[in-house]
Amino acid sequence: MSATNLKEQITNLVRLQSLDGEIYAFKQEKESKPVEIKSLETAFEEKKQHLAALEKQSLDLQKQKKEKDLELATKEDGVKKLQSQLYSLKTNKEYQTMLQQIGDAKADASVIEDKILEFFESMDKIKRDIDTEKQRLQEEEKAFNEQKKKIEARVKEIDEQLAQLDAQRKQVIPGIEPKMLAQYERILNSRDGLAIVGVKDNSCQGCNMFVPPQVINLIKMYERIITCEVCNRILYISEDA
Repeated sequence: MSATNLKEQITNLVRLQSLDGEIYAFKQEKESKPVEIKSLETAFEEKKQHLAALEKQSLDLQKQKKEKDLELATKEDGVKKLQSQLYSLKTNKEYQTMLQQIGDAKADASVIEDKILEFFESMDKIKRDIDTEKQRLQEEEKAFNEQKKKIEARVKEIDEQLAQLDAQRKQVIPGIEPKMLAQYERILNSRDGLAIVGVKDNSCQGCNMFVPPQVINLIKMYERIITCEVCNRILYISEDA
């Protein structure tokens, strides 16, 4: 291959690299989008768990109140039965003992009533907390859906950009010798989307390692493809350099 022809090939590779650099960046961005959405979903689910915990507390309180309601009803029935037996007692001692039992049962019932009132207060408070949390979650869900739509819209934009870049890429490829293209693409896939780099200030722009003067001379001769001894990327020297 003549120096002129190789120089043209290198120029085409640089053009291709410019497109592939954009393609690589867009693909990297696109691949990150599902992770972003998953992160948003996880955060939203965690916020929903707080509401679920409040609702569980509410159900537990309702259950405990029902148990106390039954306990109170049992105590009140017991008081009624004791009271109904008062007038059938024959001695004053029996009568006084029964009054004591009735008093104790009423005291127990009063304690249960106080506990039921506490349950009512707790249930009212947790209901307010649930209503507040539901309102907050509605706002959170709205924000989540908006963010998700933005991400999905960005993915659509990326796909459109990739389609345009791929079309441009297909226009450049015919100007590159197949063997050279194969070498370029092999390096491209193994070096994070960067296969051909310039040399600036005696440094490889791919890995920043020193490029000896003799290697620079070989690049300028355009007799063959020259690669970096460290990162194996194809080297070239721009017209500006």
